[in-house]
Amino acid sequence: MEEQKNNQKKEEKTVTLKEPEYLALLEEAKKGKESWDKMLRNQADLENTRKRLEREKQEFIKFANEGLVLDLLNVLDDLERTVDLAETTKQDLPAFLKGIEMILAHLYEMLKEHGVKPIEAEGKKFDPNYHEALMQVENKELPEHTIVEVLQKGYLIYERVLRTAKVKVSKKTGG
Repeated sequence: MEEQKNNQKKEEKTVTLKEPEYLALLEEAKKGKESWDKMLRNQADLENTRKRLEREKQEFIKFANEGLVLDLLNVLDDLERTVDLAETTKQDLPAFLKGIEMILAHLYEMLKEHGVKPIEAEGKKFDPNYHEALMQVENKELPEHTIVEVLQKGYLIYERVLRTAKVKVSKKTGG
């Protein structure tokens, strides 16, 4: 008996349909395939959207502190100017100077932990993506468009420019 069932399963059977029924089945099969293909495309679109949203979320998280960091850079500039002034006026304030230097060191470390680092500028070729030229000076010894002096440091946050470096750039001597 079981052997007979197995033989029946293996045999192909021919089914006779009227032409309109056959055409209707073909049309339904076509619609089914189209629906399946559409479902696969939608599923792929959904997965791509999920991945894009995850990337955007990570990007947002990465740069969420950008405003805070920009504000901290102004404090850093003030502290650097204070240290420079104390060093140039040679006032006898070693404890004050030491305290300011400690604050600077702490701020630099905090910025570094948040992905912030200074833009290399002095002696480099001027790059408008990273530098803002405030002045030009004639200089025979340096190639044209070389940064002679940094007037205000620029910073990157995770390799993106947070603030351009304000610089003095060399130019050819007129003559």
